[in-house]
Amino acid sequence: MTRAYDPYDADRPLMLRCACGQDHAPQAHGTGAADTAAPEDAESLGRSFMEASLVKALFPQENQRRAFLRATGRRGAMAAIASVFPLASLQAMAQDKKTPEKKDLKIGFIAITCATPLIMADPLGFYRQQGLNVQLNKTAGWALIRDKMLNKEHDASHFLSPMPLAISMGLGSTQVPMNVATIQNTNGQAITLHVKHKDRRDPKSWKGFKFAVPFEYSMHNFLLRYYVAEAGLNPDTDIQIRVTPPPEMVANLRAGNIDGFLGPDPFNQRAVFDEVGFIHILSKEIWDGHPCCAFGMSGEFIRQNPATYAALFRSVLTAAAMAREARNRELIAKVISPTAYLNQPETVVAQVLTGKFADGLGGVKTVPDRADFDPVPWQSMAVWMLTQMKRWGYIKGDVDYKQIAERVFLMTDARKYMGELGQKAPAASAAYPKFKIMGREFDPAKADAYAKGFAIHKLAA
Repeated sequence: MTRAYDPYDADRPLMLRCACGQDHAPQAHGTGAADTAAPEDAESLGRSFMEASLVKALFPQENQRRAFLRATGRRGAMAAIASVFPLASLQAMAQDKKTPEKKDLKIGFIAITCATPLIMADPLGFYRQQGLNVQLNKTAGWALIRDKMLNKEHDASHFLSPMPLAISMGLGSTQVPMNVATIQNTNGQAITLHVKHKDRRDPKSWKGFKFAVPFEYSMHNFLLRYYVAEAGLNPDTDIQIRVTPPPEMVANLRAGNIDGFLGPDPFNQRAVFDEVGFIHILSKEIWDGHPCCAFGMSGEFIRQNPATYAALFRSVLTAAAMAREARNRELIAKVISPTAYLNQPETVVAQVLTGKFADGLGGVKTVPDRADFDPVPWQSMAVWMLTQMKRWGYIKGDVDYKQIAERVFLMTDARKYMGELGQKAPAASAAYPKFKIMGREFDPAKADAYAKGFAIHKLAA
């Protein structure tokens, strides 16, 4: 007996179901052609798959899907989803592209909201729409992310944005050329303190505090150092900074092993949710629009698999464009919260992505750009990271800031693929914008002077 066809079961052949209940196209009914009818064209198949993927991602339980479809009907369902998801552009984006050289890929990620674009591209079908079969591998920590890329166990990866710079320079690891294709997220971090420190909000009073950051080569480490140094504390002598995997930060805070952390979300919000911490300051208040995580791969992978690289680029850029729309945030929270991805309460993830959140101090704040997903790998961002590596002694000797930034941060390719997708791409001359960090302007053209211009640093005399 043929089971009832579920048009939103992606494991079944994608075919419009005939009203007679059989699995053949309506036009084949009564013609004797049910078994020989030509399959739908590639465009229709792609459209059907995208619709199916969206419905299954939003309603992972079969009973939820059926209830939604009964209540709205197929056309109503697609109209509702299209009101927040750009179906038309997604259905068109994979046409006339070269076949990927390598279709089966492994991509590493850490379970944090910084990885939203590359995570959501899986359940929403963006990789498959580009002809890729991607296996997302949840990874325990950043050192393991680095090692799996160096050992070629992962084809591409979620990175902390300074990591490809460090790996390309051989800092803390074997020297292997790595690249940043896109920035995964901007902002999206915070300094969270233990609830016992509610009366110690002034960083000048933090001498002796123990803080966690996820990795040495991270924006978290550099921003925490910058913040406490501006308060007059030396981060190498006046506080302790410990490398701690993000999923372990809240437990360490609860146990009293640390006084606080500058970490990625959703763990800042999870500390509030669990009533063990409060949000002292969002990282956007230190540097509004700062980069956090990135999506990248080795130079060797790009050279050997140019069409695969292009397909990955398009997949993640499309997800980033969707994630930037505030109206999509609650639905995205639903998609990425389950066990396979973030494994966090949906309400925690939604507070981070929508920017309406409890601060742990009895207040509810509304900060729409608490997290954002601008994918542009601005090369001046790379230069700033290098100045901080220089400032704190991670890099010895002279640094060719511009040359390293342009070798690792693939701004030209980002512009190319954003243009292909109809997204607003930055001008070729705009790779080096200036920024302000805690009121101090950063001019990438004067990087060396900037690195040497701080009262507190670890530069060689």
